[in-house]
Amino acid sequence: MTSGDPVQPARRVDRAGLVIAALLAVLAAVLLWDARGLQSAAMYGMGPEAMPVVVASGLGLLAIGNFIDALRGNLPARESSDPVPVVLILIGLALLTAIIGFGGGFILATSALFVTTSAAFGRRAILVDSIIALVMSTLIYLAFDRLLTLSLPAGPLERLL
Repeated sequence: MTSGDPVQPARRVDRAGLVIAALLAVLAAVLLWDARGLQSAAMYGMGPEAMPVVVASGLGLLAIGNFIDALRGNLPARESSDPVPVVLILIGLALLTAIIGFGGGFILATSALFVTTSAAFGRRAILVDSIIALVMSTLIYLAFDRLLTLSLPAGPLERLL
């Protein structure tokens, strides 16, 4: 080493990265376990159990890559955590579930999730976001319902269409 070479800081094992890799691996295992219980209705080709296996495979690859990078200390440095965005998104998901569960329908439920997610990313135009969400959710509902003939949860707004 010459006197002009910069000194590289020693990289340490990223413990949080190892925990994340383990959680990804556990989630992949749960998906595989759950996919075993699905009955295949297809006489040939893929049945409904194929998609959870594909997702579990992707999660497994992410777990392996994350594990290797965590051992090498190659994961990017994390910023300080602010729980407010995470809480807002969790509130949005809870609203989505509750609105659909109580018969509010796809449009209102998706709009609630859209508005809380945009607030989580720092946007404060709630009225404008609500209008955008209602228009987008209505268009998505119409595309699925009329064009693709796939049913989505119906509520009072969907019955008007």
